[in-house]
Amino acid sequence: MPGSTDGATRAMGVLTVGALVMVSAYSVALGANGWLWFGWVTLGLITVGMVVTRGG
Repeated sequence: MPGSTDGATRAMGVLTVGALVMVSAYSVALGANGWLWFGWVTLGLITVGMVVTRGG
């Protein structure tokens, strides 16, 4: 079902952007945490992978 894949990819993108905002706010308020940034980068790579495979 193409529609559900589109929705899942869009939701993953929104989640990734939301996580970036939260990790950035945490870093500003309490100092940088390498594990949070590692998690965000991993989430971003998964999102990019979803976008690439959806296009293929």
